[in-house]
Amino acid sequence: MSDRATLVSLLRERASRQPEEIAYTFLANGEKPEDPLTYQQLDGQARAIASHLQSCIYPGERVLLIYPQGLDFLAAFFGCLYAGAIAIPAPAPEASRLKRIRPLLESIICDAQCSVILGNSKSLWQLESLIKEFEIFNQINWIATDILAEQSEQESQELNINCDSIAYLQYTSGSTSAPKGVAITHHNLIDNLACITKAHGYTSESICASWIPHFHDYGLVNGLLQPLYAGIPCFIMSPVTFIKRPIRWLSAISQYHVTHSGGPCFAYEYCVQRTTPEQRQGLNLSKWRVAHTGAEPIRQQTLEQFARTFEPVGFNLRAFYPSYGLAEATLMVTTKKENNAPTFCTVSRRQLSQGRVVLLNQLEGETDSADLLSLTGCGYPTGDTKVAIVHPQTFRRCSVNEVGEIWVSSPSVAQGYWNRPDVTEQIFQAYLAETGEGPFLRTGDLGFLTNGELFVTGRLKDVIIILGSNHYPEDIEMTVKQSHPTLFVGGNAAFSVEIEGQERVIVVQEVNRIDQEKMNKKEIVDKIRQAVSARHEIQLYDVVLIPQGSIPKTSSGKIMRQACKVSFLEGKLDALSLNIKN
Repeated sequence: MSDRATLVSLLRERASRQPEEIAYTFLANGEKPEDPLTYQQLDGQARAIASHLQSCIYPGERVLLIYPQGLDFLAAFFGCLYAGAIAIPAPAPEASRLKRIRPLLESIICDAQCSVILGNSKSLWQLESLIKEFEIFNQINWIATDILAEQSEQESQELNINCDSIAYLQYTSGSTSAPKGVAITHHNLIDNLACITKAHGYTSESICASWIPHFHDYGLVNGLLQPLYAGIPCFIMSPVTFIKRPIRWLSAISQYHVTHSGGPCFAYEYCVQRTTPEQRQGLNLSKWRVAHTGAEPIRQQTLEQFARTFEPVGFNLRAFYPSYGLAEATLMVTTKKENNAPTFCTVSRRQLSQGRVVLLNQLEGETDSADLLSLTGCGYPTGDTKVAIVHPQTFRRCSVNEVGEIWVSSPSVAQGYWNRPDVTEQIFQAYLAETGEGPFLRTGDLGFLTNGELFVTGRLKDVIIILGSNHYPEDIEMTVKQSHPTLFVGGNAAFSVEIEGQERVIVVQEVNRIDQEKMNKKEIVDKIRQAVSARHEIQLYDVVLIPQGSIPKTSSGKIMRQACKVSFLEGKLDALSLNIKN
């Protein structure tokens, strides 16, 4: 490509040079190809939407995009860019999620001062109750883009959109605080897409598939925009389709010879648990060269179990690309080197709780298996990215084998948070105390570097401190979910509260829906307590069992530990049992 300065110039050149090539195909129910979209068609639809937007808003105004997973979202997203508007991807409005996403949508609308809401006829119909009931939704212009008549490209005004223009606001998940809009420029995005292309070895022969929601940075950047940057076809399916029958994702990879696809670590575990040997027999995963994974803790056990399960149908462990990233850096910060196997290391749990990294081969004397913790490497910085491990209080670089906050410097790092200069200065403009080097992005994540590779250990705000020792909630949650078969995978939260002047640990755990009536609640609670005590030397203050699907989560599926903590303190958790506290 001769011009990759902005997404607008990128799509225009694709439409000019590869007009009839299929860019995106939506798989209805994860199986049936539906209305493939060529580069020329995407360009035409985007121009029509841009023309309509230019008639009712000024460049720079914010537009909320509320679409189900599919091709309508892509046309609307690029329509906003063509019109010079700032796009804001938002969660899809399934009826079952309206109550949960309404506060998020209200927060975004107020924070970004949105002028217009774009959707298709289906999504606006699903939101009709919100439009009628809540004033904030009534005050905004709603447009169904699928009923806009296609207009000629001459009717849309050509704008001078440069690389420093804000392309979209990526609202953070709100897992530890109120959602904030990350301002991503065209330059940020193009740089990150170039890094992903090189690190993950995209070629003109590559093929992508994605089920990750487009309102999440992982789904938008790696799932949808990366294929456009590489100029290769992409198959899209709904995340609901994947959750209902994960074999559909694997079948699409097999049928369409997909080379690049991935998702959070839970997706791979889910595929092992929810597919049968009979379903797997017909698969051919030998073309799957890059199975990227990130957005949550990456477990060695999960990767190895998936590789063993699907090795008979062509999957290779080396295809896994563990990565680290965040919305504030557009997406990717580090990833595994091409053709290498994923890196795993075993450290002392007790030493890690003191902020020290002691590897298995460095331990003296007899080792206790309960003290050992396996960590997965998230790879190496991409492009011009720099990663520093820094003491979060002193702002000094940590020494080797010391855990600290992960700081990032990169052209992919965003401009800051929309309309929040104070928080932007605090998070995006950090400098090292001893050298003044910077600015760096403070990620709020904890980790360490070994031979240049990043290992992530947890979130700074979520760390549980008991008697001077640090405990990572993800670690406790993993122990809990493995303690009893009736517990729902991916549905628990561990956090601490102050009780009578002491920090005490609480576990909230979902129970599988089919087991709720016949389960022995006391037995489950006892098993959880015993497992946590044995592995972490922690006595749980309380264990709360709740129904499947009721734990607070972000729009992208992350556990909201702080919100869960508030619900616990306010007595608002939908508890299935009366628990005996220590």
